[in-house]
Amino acid sequence: MSHKRIPKRKAAIAAGSVVALGAAAILLPNANASQDGASNDAAAPKTLKAADASDLASQLSGLLGDAFAGSYYDAESQQLVVNVVPGDNNNVIVQAKKAGAKVREVENSLTELASGAQTLKSEATIPGTAWAVDPRTNKILVTADSTVTGDNWDQLESTVQSLGSGMATIKKSAGTFKTFLSGGDAIFAGGSRCSAGFNVTAGDGTPAFLTAGHCGVAAEQWSDAEGGQPIATVDQATFPGAGDFALVKYDDPATEAPSEVNLGDQTLAISQAADAEVGLQVLRMGSTTGLNDGQVTGLDATVNYPEGTVTGLIQTNVCAEPGDSGGSLFTQDGLAIGLTSGGSGDCTVGGETFFQPVTTALEAVGATLGGDAAGGAGAGEEAGAGDEAGAGEEAGAGEEAGAGEEAGAGEEVGGEEAGAGEEVGNGNADGTGNGLGEIVGNGVGVN
Repeated sequence: MSHKRIPKRKAAIAAGSVVALGAAAILLPNANASQDGASNDAAAPKTLKAADASDLASQLSGLLGDAFAGSYYDAESQQLVVNVVPGDNNNVIVQAKKAGAKVREVENSLTELASGAQTLKSEATIPGTAWAVDPRTNKILVTADSTVTGDNWDQLESTVQSLGSGMATIKKSAGTFKTFLSGGDAIFAGGSRCSAGFNVTAGDGTPAFLTAGHCGVAAEQWSDAEGGQPIATVDQATFPGAGDFALVKYDDPATEAPSEVNLGDQTLAISQAADAEVGLQVLRMGSTTGLNDGQVTGLDATVNYPEGTVTGLIQTNVCAEPGDSGGSLFTQDGLAIGLTSGGSGDCTVGGETFFQPVTTALEAVGATLGGDAAGGAGAGEEAGAGDEAGAGEEAGAGEEAGAGEEAGAGEEVGGEEAGAGEEVGNGNADGTGNGLGEIVGNGVGVN
């Protein structure tokens, strides 16, 4: 993501191999479709893009009601897998299949899984533990880091066992759960460093950005250079509790805040915010480790950090390290998914990492995605993504959105816009360089 605080400068928008977002809508069949002669195999599962699978999952959740027991995206087959608890009404399976999902009958309902999570909350809220529903196993996945030992481990294990053998599983993590706040580069406040997530427009129309809530409560004013003058001030912050997010407003109301993530040698236009789906392939950008990828492994996760419990997070296997807090979680086709919260491990050994959903953060702070949405909106509209998807196949957002004409983030960003080399001192003047040179734009004004 990039932050441009001098309005007269030219904003480089280089999309490179960006794939524009398909605008296909998924239409469900009539919920009262006749069953006479209907076969459970009447329709084969649809091949779906991840974003379309998430939309279908949301619609099926409402259609199936209590029979809906979660879903996940099978990236290999590009299909949505929907869990159902059919009971005496086999029609729910017919309906889900006609809608294009692959249906799987399971034992545990979402209500039962939620009850199990509530038991964990009341009896095993122990620092260093986390849990989230895993729809692939239809169980609650409980994780304990290396600090959970002795009586705490016994308490956690006995609580999991009390839920029943088919309700939850428990595993050990080699690292420790912590927020990824650190002293260093990107956005600065005193001795702390974080990463900015996504540019947004605040409810009053002023430019702002989202970052982690634990960054927002750590300091009120943030700079784009270590020891530099503040350029943005925290407006709202939540941590711990029901999320880990903060809205930080630029001090200059004329700040250009395009809706994009800067990848160093190119930028990716962000078209909209979207909900995560288990199995979704995602990318993460952060000021310490740059660009990394992985998969969503759990939703509505509860994490017990040393500072307190945070709920409603996305769990992934994407690595992160101190200083990456607040950084962007997004998809290849330009959907904003999350903000880096914390986790265990690092980018050498891996581990679990948790993210604040962007959709809930935007709703909570009353903001909309993107201060300059032209890049994001244009990519989707101009590429002509339709029901048959293939935004990248049809045209490529780079050409249609004009990003290709601007191309060469190294020239535009590293030269005129200074680049991480000049702003931070860890990249070359051409915008390449080491770690920070390659993750230009994850700090405010670092581009």
